Amino acid sequence: MVLCLVYTQYYKPKAMKKSILRFYAKHKEIWDIMKSNEMTAKEIFKEKTCCFTGHRQISDDYMTVKNIVRDEVVSLIEKNSVRFFGVGGAVGFDMLCSLVIIDLKVIYPDIKLIMVLPCLEQGSFWNDEDKKLCAEIKCKADKIKYVSNEYTKDCMFRRNRHLVDGSRYCICYLNKAYGGTFYTVNYAKEKGLIITNICDKIRND
Repeated sequence: MVLCLVYTQYYKPKAMKKSILRFYAKHKEIWDIMKSNEMTAKEIFKEKTCCFTGHRQISDDYMTVKNIVRDEVVSLIEKNSVRFFGVGGAVGFDMLCSLVIIDLKVIYPDIKLIMVLPCLEQGSFWNDEDKKLCAEIKCKADKIKYVSNEYTKDCMFRRNRHLVDGSRYCICYLNKAYGGTFYTVNYAKEKGLIITNICDKIRND
């Protein structure tokens, strides 16, 4: 109902009808859940969202980590209808996960890669290879959000909290009991997210 009222302010009847039909077709599953469970759109999107957090240095075999992440993402897509994947845009695990989502978009074209970045100048001190990879990922992302225009002492933490606050699931690569990833995973636990630690998967296998 609210959507119809908004559209009538800016669209002529025919254009309004087409826009509503396109939106409904694209998000039919979300609309159906809202009607049956009386959940808000924000709550539904959160249920369909997974964030990633992990160390910049990956101490395990890169392809092993990437394959496990891929399996976990596919499971979330097929078993839990997760469609939105948030990454923080850092080197290491973030970029690995971004590449996994980009690859899977060929098979699951309706999934979305959302980059939540701490500031506009992120990566200004990276090496050329990392800068190039980040630029390529940005070009293929479905949405990019900056939590701050300029670097601040808390922009990284704000970025991490933003990712967690909008997610139901968290896939992490955590093997240290300190640092930004440790803080983010603990925050995710406090918020009740369903967490999968890739390091635990590797150790248990």
